[in-house]
Amino acid sequence: MRSGEIIYQPGDNVEYCYFPLGPAMCSYFVELEDGTAVETILVGREGALGGIVSSGNLPAYARATVLHEGRFLRIPVRELEAIKRRTPVIDHLFARYADCMMAQVFQSIACNAVHTIEQRAAKWLSAAVDRIGRNDVTMTQEQLASMMGIGRSYASRVLQRFKRDGLVRTRRGGIEVLDRDGLRERACACNDQVTAHFQRVLADVYPQDA
Repeated sequence: MRSGEIIYQPGDNVEYCYFPLGPAMCSYFVELEDGTAVETILVGREGALGGIVSSGNLPAYARATVLHEGRFLRIPVRELEAIKRRTPVIDHLFARYADCMMAQVFQSIACNAVHTIEQRAAKWLSAAVDRIGRNDVTMTQEQLASMMGIGRSYASRVLQRFKRDGLVRTRRGGIEVLDRDGLRERACACNDQVTAHFQRVLADVYPQDA
């Protein structure tokens, strides 16, 4: 699937569960009444989209969009539900992953409320490179601003500071992280808290640094 491809729109019946492979990465966006779409959580090779805890084809609430192109596996939700019924271990695995997704949502709400734009941008870029396994993220400044629910000028100023300090380099349609450790130092601790929860609940599933 290519960057920008939409997997679900709000209200769509969720017929398949998708598993990103390798550098593939998606995000859930909540659309507000003024047309603004704000990113809630990222999903990469550590996770799945659709049919996580549902029974049957229920409507999607948020828009699921491919952020970084790559390959996906998918399985019909009805088949996944049959597997869960037959195999309690798999059912329990998905339940634990649903708990980790909620942890990301809770942390995102708290982060957006109290942390600076610079901290949030550094957090998001760090999370992206951790998931895709390389330093080059397919993302424009406009997309980054939309993801964070801020104006493009704010995103541009933050990226200029990061570039000045040797943390990132921008190109047409992409952002390359040059100094992962330095970027993490600028970020809030939200990624670390979510990663720690993944390790407690789903040990060895959360992606490690590539």
